[in-house]
Amino acid sequence: MPLLASIPSPSQGVWNLGPIPIRAYALCIVLGVVVAVWIGERRWRARGGAPGTVTDLAVWAVPFGLVGGRLYHVITDWQIYFGSDAPKRPIDALFIWEGGLGIWGAVALGALGVWIACRRRGISFTAVADTLAPGVAVAQAIGRWGNYFNQELFGGPTTLPWALEIEPGRPGTVPGASTYHPTFLYESLWDLALAGVLILAARRFGLRYGRVFALYIAGYTLGRFWIEGLRVDPAHEILGLRLNQWTSIVIFLCAVAYLLLSRNRTGEEPVGVLAGDGEGADPAHQRDQADEPELGGGEAGGLPTAQEDTTATDGTGPASVDSTSVDSASAGSDDAPADSGEGDRAPAGAGATGDGGTMPEPEAGRR
Repeated sequence: MPLLASIPSPSQGVWNLGPIPIRAYALCIVLGVVVAVWIGERRWRARGGAPGTVTDLAVWAVPFGLVGGRLYHVITDWQIYFGSDAPKRPIDALFIWEGGLGIWGAVALGALGVWIACRRRGISFTAVADTLAPGVAVAQAIGRWGNYFNQELFGGPTTLPWALEIEPGRPGTVPGASTYHPTFLYESLWDLALAGVLILAARRFGLRYGRVFALYIAGYTLGRFWIEGLRVDPAHEILGLRLNQWTSIVIFLCAVAYLLLSRNRTGEEPVGVLAGDGEGADPAHQRDQADEPELGGGEAGGLPTAQEDTTATDGTGPASVDSTSVDSASAGSDDAPADSGEGDRAPAGAGATGDGGTMPEPEAGRR
């Protein structure tokens, strides 16, 4: 049966800029990190955290994650570098740009780096983990395209219209077959869909205390299990399953267990103090606001201004307020009307945002 179409593999994955090699695999990793930090920064600021926090955390997470990912790869595929008939030299184990990162090691040591940074800054690790989870999934989706440029980690032979063309002689190729399952594409699309699910679930169910990150782990391992089963590259097997499939099962169960055990968890998750915008000293802005809708527009928290908030209580509509009447009312003058509403107002400065300079809202106007 002739192919209707197929996905061609890149003719090269390295470009030389003078004496400097530019590797597509490394570019995909770097691009994924940049996008993850950008997404994390936006989500962290929406949660009430200080700008730049996620960028600072990335300084710890990225090197820890790269080391962890490479260690996992080298440990589980040691025969590639240290076997008697190893196709690569032991020194090649350090050449991370040539491919070979284990996601489990990257997440584990990357999380350790984030935990250390959170401890140093005095912010909640679980709040950070929940904030970063969607961005990490997107980063993985981008990073998987590095395997495409390296023509590695593909699936078994197939004649599907979206089959991936692989050069003969590559590790895992089958004699007589020229097209294979594009597992890199399957995982990339799965990760993008997972990122969307995480954002929606966090908003819909108010997931906190590490539950968004646990959902990410459970969702990723679920997809990784079946995608791993499609791959034909050499791997260790236990009872007919590849090592990464067994790892997926164990980590999936751990993630589900955490979701169940933490479902009733309560308490504060400190996100730090905003500085330099006039709101940093206000404890009200340190509340955990992850994935909550914004309270209207305006930098003061979205509350009406003093003139908009001053409403006649007899249903006649907004009452005009000039500076004289406000001053006399606040000073307790005998000229103030008897029904000025002072008895129904909260003390000055006790509004929802705690911002000075806005009139307290009437009790009847609170939401």
